[in-house]
Amino acid sequence: MEQKRRSIVKTLSWRLCATIITTLVVFVVKGEWRFAMEIGFLDTTIKLGAYFFHERLWNKIDFGREVPAKAGDFEI
Repeated sequence: MEQKRRSIVKTLSWRLCATIITTLVVFVVKGEWRFAMEIGFLDTTIKLGAYFFHERLWNKIDFGREVPAKAGDFEI
């Protein structure tokens, strides 16, 4: 299970990348930096929280995880 701090750092690093992408896409479509940055900020604000809670929820789900073997355990 990941620590909350790791989830926060992952959330922030991903949102930085995604914000840059969103801002550039809006700029290409509209040609206005101020508008593009406003949309990028709004998008980031909403999705930061959504991603963090999504990540924490998945940490409570065991789907796709394997339980590590304990020291001294072996398969026959």
